[in-house]
Amino acid sequence: MAMVERSSVPRYGVKEQTATVDRIDVACEELRLVGFSIVDPGFSDDYKAHIAKCFDTVAQTYFTSHGGRDALRSIDEHNTIRGMLAYDHMFLELAKTPTIISLCERLLGNTFILNQQNGVINPAVSDRYNQAYYHRDLPYQHFTTSRPLAINALYCVDAFTVENGATRVVPGSHKQEAFPSDSAVHGLETVALARAGCFIVLDCMTFHCGGRNVTLCDRRAINHVYTLPFIKQQIYLKSMVEDSGRLSPADRQLLDLDNQPAADAAGYLETRRARLLRNPI
Repeated sequence: MAMVERSSVPRYGVKEQTATVDRIDVACEELRLVGFSIVDPGFSDDYKAHIAKCFDTVAQTYFTSHGGRDALRSIDEHNTIRGMLAYDHMFLELAKTPTIISLCERLLGNTFILNQQNGVINPAVSDRYNQAYYHRDLPYQHFTTSRPLAINALYCVDAFTVENGATRVVPGSHKQEAFPSDSAVHGLETVALARAGCFIVLDCMTFHCGGRNVTLCDRRAINHVYTLPFIKQQIYLKSMVEDSGRLSPADRQLLDLDNQPAADAAGYLETRRARLLRNPI
């Protein structure tokens, strides 16, 4: 992903500067500095339209299979489609978007997993939306780390605008343990505007929330959370993905299919033997 050429930034007294080679490096630097970045993977209009169509089909299937959207409303799950890749292989391909995988490799290292992939709907003209509260995507955690533990890549099925409740971010909040004061949030919060087909990528410790959608159309997105392997998946993906021979070794690693806790010592030893057969010491 090539960078747009820009003129050199004037400076004085600077002896060191971060070097960036491509747009992914720039996104990584933005994530380290302010906790979020807008990333355009360069999808064609046809592919973006295909994703949108598949989103609607899977959403309908999901809601129907779980008793209907009204039934899910009672547990505040009527705007979420959990584990979309279990319903259409195309969503596994979306989770493997090369730009996002490369970004995760640079920030998390070579070994990370897909912790969750959920469709999210910000409903039209709604007074209440469960993602409208500031949170971290590793909720209830109040600590900081020198390197990211997890990356959130929110794919924008529709454009994110002020009117349809685009994500709000408190820049730099991944560097502070406590939630910022209300005054700081009001003064610093930034609206992450993004075109359809882009990803809004965040350090998962960055505080963010959805806005209120005052338009007449639902605003759709697909949230991916990539984590270091010691953070357990939200839903056990192995139970959701039918392995019909379509999954490569890289797919299996991304979905963490071969790294589940053993039920007992015998199971652990069997797993270790199998791992050593694949990757001899």
